Amino acid sequence: MTAPVRDAEPERAARVPAADHPSRALRPALTELRLSSFAAHRKAVVRMGPVTYLAGPSGSGKSTVLRAAEALARLGGGARLVEAFPDPPACVPDREGPRAGRRGFRIGCGAEGPAGPVRLVLAVQTEPDLRIVGERLTAGGLTLLQTGLRDPARRVVEAAWHTGGSAPLTRGPLPDDRLGTPLLPLRVAGRTDGQRLVLAAAEQMVVALRSVFACDPCPSAMRRPAPRGGGRLLSGCGNLAEVLRRTGAECGRRHARLVAAARAGCAGPVRDLTTRQLDDGTVCALLDRGDGILTPVDRLGDGELRYLALALVLLTGPGVLEVDTAAEVPAAYQTLTVLADGFDRCLDDRQLRELTGLAAEMCAGGHLRLLAAVRTTTAAQGAAPASVVHLKP
Repeated sequence: MTAPVRDAEPERAARVPAADHPSRALRPALTELRLSSFAAHRKAVVRMGPVTYLAGPSGSGKSTVLRAAEALARLGGGARLVEAFPDPPACVPDREGPRAGRRGFRIGCGAEGPAGPVRLVLAVQTEPDLRIVGERLTAGGLTLLQTGLRDPARRVVEAAWHTGGSAPLTRGPLPDDRLGTPLLPLRVAGRTDGQRLVLAAAEQMVVALRSVFACDPCPSAMRRPAPRGGGRLLSGCGNLAEVLRRTGAECGRRHARLVAAARAGCAGPVRDLTTRQLDDGTVCALLDRGDGILTPVDRLGDGELRYLALALVLLTGPGVLEVDTAAEVPAAYQTLTVLADGFDRCLDDRQLRELTGLAAEMCAGGHLRLLAAVRTTTAAQGAAPASVVHLKP
């Protein structure tokens, strides 16, 4: 069981703050996670830079932080509460006894973008039944949306959102099994300055949440041939071969960078990465060793496969990964936030140095951000710019 992490601050600030980058300020992105009362964490604040590493031994709560971020992202995409939190009891803080027969947890996040800093806080009840009992969206010290459970017998929460003008607030019911912020565009007309402020803040938070991609490559899945279709990378990277086929055909520059990364991190010579369609229509990936020698990726070690998959994630970005980004937001204004659990799992020091260097380079432009869990900060500290958040058991 882990102890509370109190306002965990980055060990080193990123070299180029998000707001100072000329092209980054207009792109909504998550900038902090707040685990006020979630699993083993209490009053934990994790501030996120372009590259942020969560460091700590086993049991320090690194995966819990990433799980909370992924759950918020799913809610931002319209998922129901049970889909975002499939194991609600595991989210309840340790030693948290029931109060009046009820138990639950509190989490939240912050996002920056055109509307400035926006913060979302969510209170969830797990017992006697799973439901949202409170949600608050704020910006600039102003509460834009607030919900609360008024009648436990009804499956709704009472919501009040900022209106401005002659009527300062508008009230109405919202479902208690979905996040209310993504539903605001269906309820807010946008006629007053106050309403437009609500819509801008809600859109910024939703775009930031929907642009999250949780990634934990599974070597056993990557060893199997991948079915054709879409070429959008899945969370476990089991369709690695299909994505390699697409990137090789559509983006020669990124493919060349990926080949260079494979050459630096895989054993033996690597001239190219290629794919082959099998008789059943599936696709397998191969390493071209030169002189006509092709090595199927299923012969690679777990570390090599995870290294290749993570390098591919860092080099692809929006439009390639399996992320439900907001269709109305131009790609130039999108920032993909990658959540990577076990970023250094199975990797040797050379592979980790290559990946942290690649992460620093790819995240510098503002289209990509990384929040990754690592066991050791040795390699991460050597790759600037990066922020390191230390978690203690």
